[in-house]
Order: sequence, then structure tokens, then C-alpha cells
Amino acid sequence: MKTVWFITNPKSGTATPAKAKALETICNEHGLTLAGRTAFPDEPLPTARSLDAAGVDTAVLFAGDGTINAAVTALLDWQGAILILPGGTMNLLAKLLHGGTDPAKIIAAAHDRARKTALPFAQVGENRAFVGLILGPAASWVRAREIVRSGSLRGLGRALKHAWSRTFGKGIRLEGVPGLKPGAQAVLVRAEDDRLDIAAIDARDFRSITRLGWEWLTGDWVAASEVTQCHATSFRTAGKKPALALFDGEPAMLEPGSEVRMGRTRDLFLTTREQ
Repeated sequence: MKTVWFITNPKSGTATPAKAKALETICNEHGLTLAGRTAFPDEPLPTARSLDAAGVDTAVLFAGDGTINAAVTALLDWQGAILILPGGTMNLLAKLLHGGTDPAKIIAAAHDRARKTALPFAQVGENRAFVGLILGPAASWVRAREIVRSGSLRGLGRALKHAWSRTFGKGIRLEGVPGLKPGAQAVLVRAEDDRLDIAAIDARDFRSITRLGWEWLTGDWVAASEVTQCHATSFRTAGKKPALALFDGEPAMLEPGSEVRMGRTRDLFLTTREQ
């Protein structure tokens, strides 16, 4: 890691401009050359060609899950490396790759001993989830969650009403997942090395629905209720209508019968964990 390009999203998680500037200073202190920076989404993400033209060997991502997803997807075929720093809320990828969440220590460790590794992901068509794929009516809470995170309450009531009505409706049905009951309100899919981990919540009563909605707005909704956990290598959405899905928090509509399958990147990500 010698020449880096810094990608941030000042509006996501803890990736404030001041912290980003401090991390750039730390990069300089370790003798790294800063070839450029991108403030996404106000500025377009760099391409593999533009990074190569600037002599960049490492793209440093200091942002939340959505920005990381967009940047990684854009650079999947790039021959350089990606260093993920914790700049979001849960920072699951940073913890997976580095074991800790101190950006300064990660940069120092990456400069001294980083190695490349691959990551699995859940995929539907061109959409990929490196952290998690959310299916079912609970995905409708995404609009309300973004309003809460923005600090503005405009439109929150309408978004809550929509999410509430969807959550009380029919749950999602999946085909090809042994042991999963039909009609779950929320299904979280995470890719492991050789399988998809599928956690489903079936919240039917008023108390469970309320708790599910609150946890979805403020934290990890998997803690909201009893979870049914299953595993599969692939499965399909059932029903006759398109279904809303969240790929690392970013919404997408899935056509009926969409296949959810596993994928794996090449050795693209820098990890500082012991091998």
C-alpha cells in the first residue's frame, strides 16, 4: 500500500469531514501518497481506469454500508486493493477484516502487514449484498429509517404509516429454504464461506410489530424477536408480485421467482487479521 485514493460519504455514519481529514493526515504520516479523494454521492466514484491512470494501488473506503457496496461493485474488476475503514453504524465488514474499529490503528496495521483476501456476497442479478440482504415487509421501514437518520421529521408520519401497514400484511414466501415457515415479516440473508445464512422473523402481534419497527429504526432488528435460522446455497422468492429488498441498506425491487445465490470476489480486500 503506497498510493491511495480516499472515498468517503460525509452523510453516512461516523464518516465526518473532520475525521476523514484526520485519517488523510495519518496516511501521510505513514508515507502514503494521497492521489485523490471522492465525497460520494455528491461526486462520482472513481473508475478502475482513472485509479490506474493516477497510479493508485489501494482505494480506502471510509463510509457506511451503502457507499461501500457502491464502491466495491464499481471496482470489482480492478486489479488494485480495497481497504475498508469503519465509517458507518455497525461496521460489520471492518470488524470482519480487521477485528477492531479504530481507523488509525487499521491504517497503521495495513501499512505494515496487510494481505489480500476475498469476501462472499449474496447476489440477485446485478445486485450484491456484502453485509446483508433484507427481504420481506420489514424492508419497507427503510424510508422511515433514512428520515430519522437525516435529522428531519418531514414525511416521517407518512413513511411510518406505510411501513406499519405493510408489516401487518402478508409476509414474504421463499422457495428452497428447508425449515423456514412461510410468511416471515423480515428475512436477513448473510453470505458465509460456503452457504447463505438465513434468519427470519415472524412478528404477528401488536407488541412484536412495534418492537420490530422500533429496532429497525434504531438498531439491529434481528434482536427484535425470536429468529428462525436456516441455511441454503440458493433459493428463490415466491409469489406473483415484485418484492422490496435491501442490499446493504440500498433498496431494489425483485421480480417474482428471483434467485438469491452466493458469489465471491477475487482477493480484493486488505485484511489485517492474522492468517
